[in-house]
Amino acid sequence: MLTPPGKGAPYGVFDDVYVPMAPSTMWPSSTTGAGLLWPRPTTPLVLDDVPEPALPEPPPDGPTARAPLGLVAGARSGDKGGNANVGVWARTDEAWRWLAHALTVERFKQLLPETAELEVARHVLPNLRALNFVVVGILGEGVAAQHRFDPQAKALGEWLRSRRLDIPEVLL
Repeated sequence: MLTPPGKGAPYGVFDDVYVPMAPSTMWPSSTTGAGLLWPRPTTPLVLDDVPEPALPEPPPDGPTARAPLGLVAGARSGDKGGNANVGVWARTDEAWRWLAHALTVERFKQLLPETAELEVARHVLPNLRALNFVVVGILGEGVAAQHRFDPQAKALGEWLRSRRLDIPEVLL
């Protein structure tokens, strides 16, 4: 308490790993304090690949204006260990038709240059009129080990929404 603060250091590192199915010595307990036997799986569940959903028809060509993406799309972002998760959604069906075709991985990387050299995966969620981007490794070893201005990637979605691109005038 009598010295100035020292150099910052990570206080924890998150690794996204699988936990083996070996029996656990820790059992959840009920509100009465009695131990409960938690059934353990005997074989791992293998998930089948899901086919990529179809994109909507692209909107017709027309005049465009340079404007922030946030005028036609919302976004939310956050950290998943060392990765960032950025969800982007359209407010209308017409905006979705444009967004689904305009916001590709390549365009995402152009709009957010700090992601250019990183692996970025795009997931299409048509029932939500949304796209989800996972930026692998942008946060290094995770929030506790990151010296980035936005260590939890909470502002990444708003940073994307502030980026200007050519948007059809009918959407503005």
